[in-house]
Amino acid sequence: MNRYTLQHNEAAQYYAFDLGDDSRAVIEYERCGDVCHLTHTYVPESHQGEGLAAALTEAVLSDLRDRGLRVVPECSYAITYIRRHPEWASLVADGQ
Repeated sequence: MNRYTLQHNEAAQYYAFDLGDDSRAVIEYERCGDVCHLTHTYVPESHQGEGLAAALTEAVLSDLRDRGLRVVPECSYAITYIRRHPEWASLVADGQ
């Protein structure tokens, strides 16, 4: 179970978990119509190895699915995550 609350800054085009120590785990994206290009995943070094990238990616994909949006994974982490979790493959925009 994820202990962090997903934050979405639509104007700045990122999702984040506030980690409570003045740091954040972040997924940046670029939205083009109904498609979000996931461009960068970041977890601070002090929090790596805690499963935050996976938890954040799953929360983001779930939110995008709930909003009726599709994704194009562009950063290496998002690409690998979706390959390892084929239940999200239907969310990937056609032709990707």
